[in-house]
Amino acid sequence: MASALSAGAAGLDTTGAVKMAPPTPQRMYLVDPAFNHMIDGRLHIVDGDSERYLGVVSTGYSASVALSPERREIYVATTYYARLNHGERTDVVDIHDAETLSWKGEIVIPTRHAQAMAARNLLQTSADGRLLFVQNATPATSVTVVDLQSRKVLAEVQTPGCWSVYPSPTTRGRFSAMCGNGSMLTVSLDDAGKVLSRKQSAPFFDPDQDPVFTNFDRIDGRFVFVSYHGKVHELDLSGEEARAQPPWSLLSAAEVKKAWRPGGYQLLAIHEGSKRLFVGMHDKGEEGTHKNPAKEIWAFDLASHKRLERIPGHQAGVLTVSRGEAPRLYALEVEKNRIVQLDVSGPKARFLRTMKTIGETPIQLELQ
Repeated sequence: MASALSAGAAGLDTTGAVKMAPPTPQRMYLVDPAFNHMIDGRLHIVDGDSERYLGVVSTGYSASVALSPERREIYVATTYYARLNHGERTDVVDIHDAETLSWKGEIVIPTRHAQAMAARNLLQTSADGRLLFVQNATPATSVTVVDLQSRKVLAEVQTPGCWSVYPSPTTRGRFSAMCGNGSMLTVSLDDAGKVLSRKQSAPFFDPDQDPVFTNFDRIDGRFVFVSYHGKVHELDLSGEEARAQPPWSLLSAAEVKKAWRPGGYQLLAIHEGSKRLFVGMHDKGEEGTHKNPAKEIWAFDLASHKRLERIPGHQAGVLTVSRGEAPRLYALEVEKNRIVQLDVSGPKARFLRTMKTIGETPIQLELQ
């Protein structure tokens, strides 16, 4: 009787992997360190059109997350402890299929992965997707270089006094890091991971007078940064040595007097098609307000440096904009975990919706 029930009468369910619907430009990847229980971080995947929750990836303790250039794989550089919150430490790069969210494997890396606030400048692939650059901190700084094809660690490159990974837009084995003296270090590697050159640029900002946020966005192969006092720095990181363009200001003289300043975590976003820059801004800025949420979001034309619009800030600390011809700006209010969507396809931003809460303490948002 038991056999009959188990074989057919009970109608046993079978399990398997389910593919998500084909992605749209509005698919969201929300990195949530889960601050109240940080050993159990999450990556939430959500359809920004329907607000449908598509799935979740476990990311362990203090993870950094990156997507492959073609958005087919998800990489998670993270830490696991043998006794959950203590014991022997193992650092890995977990690889997940972006269509099914299935775990595809892991690459064990040195136990020096930076246990820091999730941010895109801590984990990046090379432009062709072959290599993965992992920021380390012990607190000495270095970068672990992972070959994603052979699934092996290729090298560990020392970057003393420099932080973040900015991959060359043209050369696989080349990355840059921002240094404490205001310069940019560029390291070039051969196919075996051996250092071919280390070139440090002249300082392009004064870290004592006007520091630069390490978070960034890109346009036409250039990396774009903003400073604490509202200067925009554009850098060409394709060659053996970084080349900085002359900086320009987000602020008029009157706005400087009112102490308007950029602020937030992922505080700038670029829509490459329309060449627009969006920056979270707050007034009455002073020493220590560089993480303040946005009172307004300012939109600029990157070609003319002209401000196009001042948009209500929705207290956003994280900004990102979708790709394609119908861009949407996503503004995450970190403190209340609230995401606002804005249609920025026209000359003026148009409020679309405030999304329902996703996760617990998200701090980084990437789109398809």
